[in-house]
Amino acid sequence: MKDLKIRQSYFIYWASGIVSICGIVFEVLFGALGSYILGDGVKQYTLTISFFLTGMGIGATLSERVTKNLILSFIYIEFLVALIGGFSSFLMFGVTAFAAGGADAIFLYVITFLVGALTGVELPILIRKANEIGVTLEKSTARVLFSDYAGGLIGGLLFVFFLRPQLGMVKSAFFVGLINLIVAMVVLYLFRRELKNKALHTFVGIVIAILLILGLFFGENIAYKFEQKIYQDPIVYVEDTNYQKMVLTKDNDDVRLYLDGGLQFSSIDEHRYHEVLVHIPMAQAQSHHKVLVLGGGDGLVVRELLKYKDIKEITLVDLDPAVVELANSNPHLLALNKGSLMNDKVEVIHQDAFEYLEHNKSVYDVIIVDLPDPNNESLNKLYTKEFYSLNRNHLKEAGAMMVQATSPVFAREVYWTISNTIRATGLHIENFHVDVPSFGNWGFVLASRKEIQANQMMIKPKTAYLTTELVESLTYFGEDEGPDGVTKEVNTLIDPILIPIYEKSWVHY
Repeated sequence: MKDLKIRQSYFIYWASGIVSICGIVFEVLFGALGSYILGDGVKQYTLTISFFLTGMGIGATLSERVTKNLILSFIYIEFLVALIGGFSSFLMFGVTAFAAGGADAIFLYVITFLVGALTGVELPILIRKANEIGVTLEKSTARVLFSDYAGGLIGGLLFVFFLRPQLGMVKSAFFVGLINLIVAMVVLYLFRRELKNKALHTFVGIVIAILLILGLFFGENIAYKFEQKIYQDPIVYVEDTNYQKMVLTKDNDDVRLYLDGGLQFSSIDEHRYHEVLVHIPMAQAQSHHKVLVLGGGDGLVVRELLKYKDIKEITLVDLDPAVVELANSNPHLLALNKGSLMNDKVEVIHQDAFEYLEHNKSVYDVIIVDLPDPNNESLNKLYTKEFYSLNRNHLKEAGAMMVQATSPVFAREVYWTISNTIRATGLHIENFHVDVPSFGNWGFVLASRKEIQANQMMIKPKTAYLTTELVESLTYFGEDEGPDGVTKEVNTLIDPILIPIYEKSWVHY
């Protein structure tokens, strides 16, 4: 009997560590889901952590009311965590596909709160059970909390380096739910002498196990069909990378790349975007020997650059190697970028753009900044005065820099804030915008140490859209898209004003 109690007490500590691992995985999983589906990663991680911890606090308070049969209560709490947490990602994609009016956000926050509350009930019950077995309160509390905190670290590392990249968000949820279920079943076995109706409890556990196993093997395919409804065209490729989710769609000749749900390009009209982004700064720059591209891992910017025979080297800095690998291997992308990233003139570096500029000493004739919109803290730093100052310091005296700066129609205040921020570095600027049907009206900011005269620019390479005669017309803005009445503030690292402006600007689109 004494040996059994020792085994039981030891497993309580192990159980506390394991359920803590599962809890932290669910917590960061919900943050990742919110970031992918709802956007603004910092906001979603903040909200999910807040809801989860609040739920834990309420759950810990409610645990005081669990007075009878602590073990059976723990088992059924684990059953609920396994079921709700396991199906969370699967159901989130379903709600996003079929519901509207913010139902997906409400669903995510409710699920986060529920799993947090259930997790909050677990630990006090385990501490009380360890004390009931005969372990002193000091030891039981210390040991259970140690297992909990240590498990939190393991859970975070496990999600980042194994679960998300290897299993994806749907399978990860089912897998972790199964771990919770296994803990419950082992507890059920070790404490079987204290329980009545063991066969019933075992049957409930087996049913949940069958549901989770079915979800593990088939849930992703069904969720894939749910996700298909989010995109207007059939999905031909999906990958969860260490940084984001890549989705490639194709409908007839229209190939589209999405990163974390945001459209990067459509093959039907991407030439309009990339020709303005590339050929206008190339027309402004005095020479083209060295070119720096920040972002652009799909290879489409480099494709346009390689039309210039006088280019000697192109350095492309893109954080996610999976994007570049896809660009170099997927037949749909290769047909678009013409294998540009494998050209001998191109060097690809996988590094944060800010860090690259901080530590690299090279100067460039042309810098092209083709980065995602500033919809979270990590991207916002790439739209600050500090970042553009680094770019300025890497630009040759007669060089030019072109920045994609979102839409002056959909996000008018964002566009002109970016423009003001670049101007604040002391560079001369000129504003351009172009209609890209898949995006709408899109804006760019050209910057140079020298005065810019758009009416004197010559577009020399063969293009599908941009002409010399067209360049100056792209500098004219209508009353509802121009700078009049828009803030003159500057976005900085210390005062990141762009994030709330961005959220407010896109709320109706």
